Amino acid sequence: MWMLCVWWVLLGTLGAGSAQLSFQNVPFLEINYCNGPQFVLPCVVTNLEENNSVTMFVSWKFQGNPLFTYDGVSGNITKGNNFETAKFLNHSMLPYGIASLVISTNQAVLGNYTCEVTEGNREGKTRFELRASSACLNYSSESVPWFQPVERFSIISIIVLIVILYWCQFITVAQKFDMTFEKKIGFTVTGLLISIFAVIGTILYAQGGCTTSVRTGIGLIVIPAVIVVPLLYFLFTSVFEKQPLFAVILLALKALGYVIAVAGFALCVTVCEPKHGSVLIVGLAIIGAVAAIGLIYIIIIGSNLKDHQPPRKAVEESLNDAKGVMLE
Repeated sequence: MWMLCVWWVLLGTLGAGSAQLSFQNVPFLEINYCNGPQFVLPCVVTNLEENNSVTMFVSWKFQGNPLFTYDGVSGNITKGNNFETAKFLNHSMLPYGIASLVISTNQAVLGNYTCEVTEGNREGKTRFELRASSACLNYSSESVPWFQPVERFSIISIIVLIVILYWCQFITVAQKFDMTFEKKIGFTVTGLLISIFAVIGTILYAQGGCTTSVRTGIGLIVIPAVIVVPLLYFLFTSVFEKQPLFAVILLALKALGYVIAVAGFALCVTVCEPKHGSVLIVGLAIIGAVAAIGLIYIIIIGSNLKDHQPPRKAVEESLNDAKGVMLE
């Protein structure tokens, strides 16, 4: 008798095993804006036998709440309130185990998803987690770098050089030429702002990936760079009474470099795989090159002019004395 009981237990175990559907294992998925307008929620059964959608029942859940339900007998589909765009990836492939859904990326909420499939008296389910991705994914969901290491190094190096050159220009003009105390305070405060933006932007940008903080970092590097364009003009006014033609050319080139840098920045942040990082680098490089040339120009030409011209304060004092004599 006990042998018969063991036999029935073994048969029950085998029967229970055959009633369990198997799935392709997907522990988690990653998503970001680069996945395109639609996102696929995978659910693939590997051991269907009847291959008939009429005998199937599919139930998708998000965090335990119904997301999408399909009744093969009636053919009815029921969708959750927040998942109106959900539909089968390929309804014709459902009898072959493809119960995957395609959904709008905007409705692909982060969290845990469950796919339950029933075929006759056999059933099974699979779970996975949908996470936010910090990596850059192309439309094939392949990880790609947002900026190449060489590009990232170039951008950081150039912005650091631009900040250093600004301080060199300011210190040179403040020491060698007549500059009012108010101007010194203004240039110092502005320089500190540029430096703070550059440091914060560099720290955020150096993290890599496609996160919002990284994009904010590159924005803090590029956008505030516009400040150095008018600053060069005001530094020149402290050196030259009248702007030389070469100084005007430098100002125009610096403005052009900023326009190119902003254009490159806009082209990079609006795509998943930046192909115009070189445009951004060229723009920043022009700004840096003009800053270096401007520093040399101030030191050499400005110093020569200073040696051949009396200080502005002395000229103003002599004019005031002359006016006083005339009034007497």
